Amino acid sequence: MTTVDPSASMILAQERGGSKLWKAMKSANWLIKLCFIILIVLIVVALLAPVLASQDPNAQSLLARLRPPIGFERYREGYILGTDELGRDLYSRLLYGLRFTLLIAVIGSIISMLIGSTIGIVSGYMGGWVDNVLMALVDIQIAFPFTLMALLAVAIFGSDLTIFVIIIGLADWDKYARVVRGQVLAIRDAPFIDAVRVTGAGPYRIIRHHMLANIASPIIVLWTFGVSNVILLESSLSFLGLGVQPPTATLGSMTGFGRDYLASYPHIGLVPAIMIMIIALVFLLLGDWLRDTLDVRLKRQS
Repeated sequence: MTTVDPSASMILAQERGGSKLWKAMKSANWLIKLCFIILIVLIVVALLAPVLASQDPNAQSLLARLRPPIGFERYREGYILGTDELGRDLYSRLLYGLRFTLLIAVIGSIISMLIGSTIGIVSGYMGGWVDNVLMALVDIQIAFPFTLMALLAVAIFGSDLTIFVIIIGLADWDKYARVVRGQVLAIRDAPFIDAVRVTGAGPYRIIRHHMLANIASPIIVLWTFGVSNVILLESSLSFLGLGVQPPTATLGSMTGFGRDYLASYPHIGLVPAIMIMIIALVFLLLGDWLRDTLDVRLKRQS
């Protein structure tokens, strides 16, 4: 009678899953491929912002203030997307705003994923009073108004970029905790987990080498949705003046400063708002595609 090493089977399953995902990417429809191309372009542009920027994003020129984009009357040469109320180049600020917005969104969503996934795994695996306490914390997080928490944090710790990223990271961890806990509860007493326990493996080895491989797909899918949520959250807080403070540019703060000029100079607020919409839409579409690709139950139903 031959025996199968559970860890070896899990590694093989991950390799098959990776090749399966790559095949799905090649066979995806044109919209998903376009989303991947847009995402790659946005990342490259954000990384090369200092090279691509035509002006200092914080340099002010009152003589060039409130200039429209190229192609409109009163356009000033050298300012492709026009200027804001202080005469700053909107094109350069858009590049740097994209950079900081993506940085905040990615790091903030990773913080949420790590916190929520850890709590969900511990809660689902341990059960009992540990599960009750951790789920009570999740309920408190859901019930507590996040905007009020952001206000308190900014008032106590200030509006430094690091503090703001941490605040953003504490926004959506409860969603990860609930989803991961449910996934762990579903496989905690599965036969292959019982087989690993018989071999003498401890909780750490079981969780790291066997459970994570089975719950990685829903975590990845949830993270893609989380990035778009964090981008919109950052934009909302910056719009309200709770985000990264001037002169540092983010897409949300640029939209917020442009709201007073929507009637007369709409390009100031519309340009960063359109960029926010594109980024959020790309991540939402990719997250939806990943869910359809990685969720075996949806394929069985179809």
